This record gives sequence, C-alpha cells and structure tokens, in this order.
Amino acid sequence: MQQLAFLPDRSAQKRLIDVALSAAILLPAAIPLALAAGLVRLSSGSPILFRQVRIGRGGVPFVIYKLRTMRHAAGGPKVTVDGGSRITREGRFLRATKLDELPQLFNVLKGEMSLVGPRPEIPEYVEKYSDRDKRIVLSVRPGLTDFASIRFRSENQLLASKADPLDHYERVIVPLKLRYCRFYVRRGRPALDIYILGLTAVSLVTDFAAAMRRRGKPPASNADPIWHSAQPLGTMRRNRRRIRSFAIKKR
Repeated sequence: MQQLAFLPDRSAQKRLIDVALSAAILLPAAIPLALAAGLVRLSSGSPILFRQVRIGRGGVPFVIYKLRTMRHAAGGPKVTVDGGSRITREGRFLRATKLDELPQLFNVLKGEMSLVGPRPEIPEYVEKYSDRDKRIVLSVRPGLTDFASIRFRSENQLLASKADPLDHYERVIVPLKLRYCRFYVRRGRPALDIYILGLTAVSLVTDFAAAMRRRGKPPASNADPIWHSAQPLGTMRRNRRRIRSFAIKKR
C-alpha cells in the first residue's frame, strides 16, 4: 500500500497522556494479562499472541498484537464471527471481556497507536477507502477505542446473525465505522477522549460482568445505555448542548 505523507500530530500532550495512562494500566493489568496468556498457552498451545498487519497513521503499516483466541488454520477469513469453529472456548471469554486486546497497550507505548482514535483496519479494506477517508482517517494514530468500537463491541455476534457476514461487514459496518472515524478526527479534543475512555471503562465492566454471569458467552446485544451514548451521529447530534461539552464545531 502506498504510504501517505506524514501529517502533523494533533498535540504532543495526547502522546504524553497515552504513554502515562498505558504504563499506569499495564501495572495492575500485568496479573490478568499473565493469567490470560497462560490460559491461551494451556488451552491451545503456542503462539500466545496473534499478530496482524494493520494500517496506521499516514498509511504506514504496523503489526497489531492480541491474545490468540482462535485455533491454528492456514489462511481463513479476515473477519471472524461468533459460533465459528476456529474460536476456542477460552477465546470466546477473552473476546467477550476484551482481555485479548490488552497487548495493544504495547502498540500504544511504541507510538503505533493511541488510547483513543479510529480502530486500525487491515490493508485490503483501507485500499477501498475513498481518497477523502484516507486523508481524514489516516491523519491520526489509530486507537484502542473509539465510538465505533463501543457501538460494535459485539461485532462478531452481530455478523454471526447474517447470511453473508463478510458482505455485511464491507457494505454496512465499514461505512458506519468510517462515519464515526470522521466525526472523531474532525471534532475530537481531550474532553472527547475522556468521554470515550469513560464509556469504554463502563462498557468493559458491564461486559465483563455479563460474561461471568453467562460463563464466557458474549453479551446478548448492544441495545443498552452504553450503546446509545456512543452515537454521535444520531442521539448526540440532536443534543447540541451535550456535544458542546466535549467537542468543537466542525472545521
């Protein structure tokens, strides 16, 4: 993929916050991360980490890290769904609780990602972006979380209900994610990052509790208050005073 010109970062302050918070999170998360890694190793062997090339800021590819939640297979679809035979029982729990995403904090420390920002996509989907979307979405570091990742945090289960999951992902979900990404890049400021991190924390606690109650199964749906709070294109757009509390007018 052709790399884009390296665009100016929004602020050095965001990078400092990313490093400080990531280090602070990794300290208490070290024990659950080690336990989760051990669970992967005992249940399905090595490797413990899943590595995949994603596209980062300026169109630069990088390797993203996750705890492996699927059995070994040659090739396979880039988008997975719940109920797939390759997902391990332990992997379902790790996905439902988002513990498999913890290694991405190392991507943040390396400067490849930010805590908040558009989720990074694989090259084949980024190649299909319009020039406008490439210019906007790839102008910032990709993030661990954003509005789209909160809204579609049960994406695998949603895709499992579709006759053609890959078509639905490309035709419906990707365009919606790009709308959220454009919203964030154009209006994002520290207060919006704090709001998204708060929503993410609440969703993680809620989903973890649900996963424990359901013995590792993912949440039943995204139709909850957290999901509605992550809709800047609908509910939040109609509430102008709420938007002014954490965003600026569109440039």
